[in-house]
Amino acid sequence: MNKVQLEPQALMYPMPAILVGANVDDKPNFMTVAWCGVADSKPPTVCVSIQFNRHTFKGMKQNMTFSINIPSTDLVKETDFCGLKHGSQVNKIEACQFKIFYGKLNNAPLIEQCPINLECKIMHILDVGTHALTVGKVEGTYISDNCLTDDKPDINKINPFTFISTPALQYRKLGDILAEAYSIGKELDEEQ
Repeated sequence: MNKVQLEPQALMYPMPAILVGANVDDKPNFMTVAWCGVADSKPPTVCVSIQFNRHTFKGMKQNMTFSINIPSTDLVKETDFCGLKHGSQVNKIEACQFKIFYGKLNNAPLIEQCPINLECKIMHILDVGTHALTVGKVEGTYISDNCLTDDKPDINKINPFTFISTPALQYRKLGDILAEAYSIGKELDEEQ
């Protein structure tokens, strides 16, 4: 297989489509983010990469907290809207009809309609160029009770979606099961 060298870029698939929340001047606001991920398990930490000039980032710095809200596919329109509009110009909570609640931190807004919500306390903010890589310790994890099977998160009920960057610029549902994790690779041992 021949390889074509592209200009250096953070080309990673899939990227989750999430809504990051923060109180900005004591008002809840959310923005769409695809550059995010798990940073550690003990303590549970996540990271998001956000441009310094974003309205939501202003609130993150004000309170040193933020939330991650994982929308299901039925919130794709609202998720896209939160990426299109600037929070200083539009009340996204009204426009999207979000129901807001707060957890134990009391200042990281969470969206009730999203199946999964994480409230985070900021541990580190790293200037990585045009963006601030923000690492947050997960202080509270919430899941809609209808997204559980045998008291465990059920991905089919959560029904999250991904963002595909240029040239497609699309949101996509998760696909078919390919194999069982921590299992399929064992077949290589057997072939040796």
